[in-house]
Formats: sequence, structure tokens, C-alpha cells
Amino acid sequence: MEREIIQTLDGSTTIHLKEWDECYHSKHGAIQEAQHVFIQNGLSLFPNQTISILEIGFGTGLNAFITYLESQKLIQTINYVGVEAYPVHPTEVLAMNYVAELKAISDEAIFIKMHESSWGDKVELNSVFSLTKRKQFFDKIDDIEEFDLIYFDAFGYRVQPELWSTSIFKKMYEALKPGGKLVTYAARGVVKRSMIEVGFTVEKLAGPPGKREMFRASKASVTK
Repeated sequence: MEREIIQTLDGSTTIHLKEWDECYHSKHGAIQEAQHVFIQNGLSLFPNQTISILEIGFGTGLNAFITYLESQKLIQTINYVGVEAYPVHPTEVLAMNYVAELKAISDEAIFIKMHESSWGDKVELNSVFSLTKRKQFFDKIDDIEEFDLIYFDAFGYRVQPELWSTSIFKKMYEALKPGGKLVTYAARGVVKRSMIEVGFTVEKLAGPPGKREMFRASKASVTK
């Protein structure tokens, strides 16, 4: 499938798949979308905590890198697991301008290490942030109550509806600890129904630039 690097409206780059007319991140702003969906409405709910995060769609590493940067401000210790079936090619990673756009030159080595680290190995990026990249299809995920937060950042329902199925969200529900959260840029009714079917409570929140709404799904806490 033909791919090209494009600039989004906030100045940050993303990968565009021409055949699908689908991007790894929002054309309205890759960084803005990541910060709104995954940081503001996900990570920020866990200040001053030790948490485990599962990312569905590691892609360009943008969400992981922003999470690394933000975790320093929120005083968090993070175990981050990124799942990706088709890793981004190193030449495409080098074309991403995230370090410059995030004004994170001092952390450029961390961004590079995220991509150079071996798949399947747990890597300590610093004393409070570890990363494990798993080359894995989403339907093969079998974690049970391992994560506090899931970033669900698969390609859109329009091009890959199977990634938004009830069976996939059942795996997401099982992977979360009681009280865990899942955040995604999506806001389709069919997605919400699948989430509710497996047990999630779903909130509709204001979306990132260019998108009216998004979802946050919660797994119930264990009752005493």
C-alpha cells in the first residue's frame, strides 16, 4: 500500500495511506489529537500514580513519546506496552517531526530509543518509564487485568471495522484492571454498542480539533 508523509494542520507530521485515504493521526493535527484524546482524557486521570498503559496501534510512537513527556509533569511511574502488527519503517520514523514540534530536543534520544529497541523486550527508558513493544495482531491479545489505561488508536472503522468489533473490545475489557479506562478518538454508535455489550460504561466527550466527539469507556471497580 502506497504511503506518504504529510503535514497536519498543527504542523506535526503523520503517515497517509493513499489507497485507503487514511492517516495514522488526524489531518487536523496529529499532536493536538494525541494530547486531547490520550493525555487530557486518559493519562491525566492518574496523577501521582504507578500505572500500566496498553496502546492499541503503536504506529509512529507519537502517543508513547507524548506520554513519556507528560508523565514527568504528572509524577507518574509508567509501564507502557505498545501493540503493533505492522511496524513503521525506520525511514518513516526519521521523517516524523515530533521532537521539534514538541520542543523536546533534550529527549530526542528517548524517541530514537523507543524505535530502536527490540520488539518483545522490556526497555527501561529511565527510572520511571519502561516500554515494551509487541508485534502482535489485536485479536491475539490475551492479557487479563494487567492495565489501568488503554489507548485505542486503531485505524478507523471505515477502513478496518473488524478492529472495532465486540470480540476485540471483549479483549480490551479483560485486559483492564477493575476501574480501568479506555480512551479513543472514535464516536460511532456501532462502536459504543460493542463497548457496552462487553460491559463498559461509555462516556461521550468533546473531540479533538476537527472532530466533534470521542469516547471514554470505563470498567467497573470491584464492589466490596
